[in-house]
Amino acid sequence: MDSLDSLFSIRGHRALVTGASSGLGVECAIALALAGADIALVARRADRVVKLAATLAHDYGVKAAGIGADVSSDADLERAVAQAAGALGGEVDILVNNAGVSPTGRAENFKREDWDQALAVNLTAPMMLSQRIARALIAAKKPGRIINMASIYSSVASAVYRLSAYAATKAALANLTRQLAVEWAPHGILVNAIAPGWIPTEATEGGIAKAANRQRMEAFTPLGRLGRPEEIRGAVVFLAGPASSYVTGAMLAIDGGYTAW
Repeated sequence: MDSLDSLFSIRGHRALVTGASSGLGVECAIALALAGADIALVARRADRVVKLAATLAHDYGVKAAGIGADVSSDADLERAVAQAAGALGGEVDILVNNAGVSPTGRAENFKREDWDQALAVNLTAPMMLSQRIARALIAAKKPGRIINMASIYSSVASAVYRLSAYAATKAALANLTRQLAVEWAPHGILVNAIAPGWIPTEATEGGIAKAANRQRMEAFTPLGRLGRPEEIRGAVVFLAGPASSYVTGAMLAIDGGYTAW
């Protein structure tokens, strides 16, 4: 590893990113394309991922495919993995489980359907998709990378919103990351997680726009500001590339020091 290319290039690799129609999913996709990976973008809003795929292919000269799918559906996951392999020319060896939901509400009144949806999207989908990618890699005797999008609320509670389901599922995703890392290490499949702090995206901008919320978020962040969406890119490239070859089961916080207090 004696050049930037040998540290961070992922040319020749095939990636799949869920929740790639907006927010941090878009940033993950851009980061992987910047580093040279061919990429499949998965989200329910098919029009958005198809458009983004065309942009990435044009701007970075990579193969890119947009696939409309609901990650809470096993049938959709099965189809998405098959379509990704077909479009990119082989097994996906970099997976970013980014799709997520964050329903809010008082814990004592939280609706069962909202709880079940959070479990399905934030925890079950990453397991089911990781399982499919890992099975193919193990059968082919190839290494791979899985990156789970966790949260600062994987390890602390929220003092801004009532997020019982989100916090519970993201904490579970963090420990699932560790368990899969241990089980799949003998196969060369490295499993890590990114834990973002408060970063304005389409999903969070409504709450952040409220002055009182933003003030609390910034006050709880040692750097004293919110993150920028593009600040997630370096972590994605690092965990997907050769530079992190001795890193597995780790949680990389991109949070301005939020969880360091």
